[in-house]
Amino acid sequence: MCAFAAMGFAFVSLPFYFEDVLHRSQIETGFLITPWPVVVTLVAPIAGRLSDRYPPDALGAAGLACLCVGLASLSLLPAHPCAYSIAIRMGICGVGFGFFQSPNIKALMASAPYARSGGASGVVATSRLIGQATGAALVALFFGLDGQQGR
Repeated sequence: MCAFAAMGFAFVSLPFYFEDVLHRSQIETGFLITPWPVVVTLVAPIAGRLSDRYPPDALGAAGLACLCVGLASLSLLPAHPCAYSIAIRMGICGVGFGFFQSPNIKALMASAPYARSGGASGVVATSRLIGQATGAALVALFFGLDGQQGR
């Protein structure tokens, strides 16, 4: 849930940052956010295959560490970053999330008995949605506490 909350937090808050603080257009903002989901799409199948050979918990932990590095690097952006600098950081987040998501879901689904696979899938979907909603709610809370700057 925490990884999905971090993703939800980033996807809701970053457009405000890009547009209001960095003065990027809506189209530029869309392009700046694009590397994260594109990289997840490319990395997740690789991570899924690797989780057949290596422990999913190790891959998931490495993915979460990479996601943390990417989010930390986004928080340390210079005052006037170039688009390439933002895209690289978003890509790092995508690599981390992709390497976390596939092994994590595989481990969750593999731990459930076959007769309970539908329930396990429901747990995965519920935790994903609760995490994303929590991230969005945190953005709303921070904006409510300190205006649109959300410091």
